[in-house]
Amino acid sequence: MRAVASYLVLLLALPFAALAIVSPANEYRAQGIAAPDCDGPLQVLMSAVPAVLIYGVGALLAYRAGRRFHRLVSLLCLIIALATVPNIAEAVHELYRNAADGECRA
Repeated sequence: MRAVASYLVLLLALPFAALAIVSPANEYRAQGIAAPDCDGPLQVLMSAVPAVLIYGVGALLAYRAGRRFHRLVSLLCLIIALATVPNIAEAVHELYRNAADGECRA
């Protein structure tokens, strides 16, 4: 029953992780416009960081279970967690770029 609840959490967090992987840190640059996006990086980080934590913990716990199915789930969780890392790096880079330019001050 505990494994079913864990897999349900992973399944419910999947759209959240997909949003974290797909959303760009700067929507304007993704469209080809050279303009700062002051709220884009924070929106990416708000969905990407929890996704990495959920799927990282899921990978660890599934790997420790030891069966073949759990190892496969662990590998899938690890792939999802690692797929969000480049988007987190891009969002942090965009935050530093905005801070250095001084264009996104409140």
